[in-house]
Amino acid sequence: MVAEAIVADCIVVGGGLIGMFTARELALSGMTVTLIDRNQCGQESSWSGGGILSPLYPWRYPEPVTRLAAWSQSHFQNLTAEIMQDSGIDPEWSQNGMLLVSMEDELEAERWAAQFGYEMHNLMKSELTQYEPALEKHFQRALYFPDIAQIRSPRLVKSIKKSLVVRGVDIKENTSVSKLLIDQRGISGVVTNHGHYYADKVVLCGGAWTGQLLAELELQLDVEPVRGQMLMYKARPGLIQHLLLSDNVYLIPRRDGRVLTGSTIEYVGYDKMPTEQAADMLHKNARQLVPALEKFPIEMQWTGLRPGSKNQGIPYVSEILSTPGLYVNAGHFRNGVVLAPASAKLIADIIFQRPPIVEPSWYQVSETVT
Repeated sequence: MVAEAIVADCIVVGGGLIGMFTARELALSGMTVTLIDRNQCGQESSWSGGGILSPLYPWRYPEPVTRLAAWSQSHFQNLTAEIMQDSGIDPEWSQNGMLLVSMEDELEAERWAAQFGYEMHNLMKSELTQYEPALEKHFQRALYFPDIAQIRSPRLVKSIKKSLVVRGVDIKENTSVSKLLIDQRGISGVVTNHGHYYADKVVLCGGAWTGQLLAELELQLDVEPVRGQMLMYKARPGLIQHLLLSDNVYLIPRRDGRVLTGSTIEYVGYDKMPTEQAADMLHKNARQLVPALEKFPIEMQWTGLRPGSKNQGIPYVSEILSTPGLYVNAGHFRNGVVLAPASAKLIADIIFQRPPIVEPSWYQVSETVT
């Protein structure tokens, strides 16, 4: 039995943090919005992310990533407060600062920080001991970014989802989009397992699955699933004070004492099965950073599928020019949490033809047919 057709100003396909922030921004701008997710909102890479509100080694990314991240970082605390006021759920935004204790490109980091206005300090061994007493003693120096914050991703997912309900967004979960509805004017809606939904605007925010819908337009979006695995320790509050990063292994201290470590980068398609090999590697690397973690139990291991962009990590935030009314906001790779607010703002700027927060051409989808 086919459900009755539902009409909105805009349909957002994909209920991860990218999709939810997009739906929120469009609703705040006056649109009626239907948000569709094939499972439960935020239960893919959004839920599984560590929540560091910065790219790892940000100077290794091109300028378009830095520009989006900077906008989000300057707004995240206020956005969190607004979402928490709507929902009553605290996403636990915390400005811990980040210590990078192992790197080979310190000069590049210094130039990047000076160019984009990030506060950065060089710490020597004696200062490291004061800043982070639990850190392994062999580290001789570190770069310290005091302004870097974190968010607790699962709590942010719950908080913004409830906020969307308060803001009037119509959320359709367990609803799979099988086809885009396109006529001579452009997009007109989507076909789902629960019926036809009609709208003059459709934004594809399906993460690693986004390219599957664009394939019917003979467009190839260079976004692929990249598995990441993480561990969580049930440690004590205060064991670690800062976000710690060394050779792409990071530790994230939560307010309740839990410590997250991650993450792997695995090109294994859509396989989300955790592995013992990854657990052993993550545990070993975490202990090399903070030996005291050996004393605490591993409480949980999990995986997520990041939407890996082959475009140097630059996401696609763009109108599909060949199909008026169709937009994409996807491909954020490891930086979906920190880039979500800025990406949502940018796609709304494009839709409403407002002055954009950053140069939109940086994030344009190339419409070379497959």
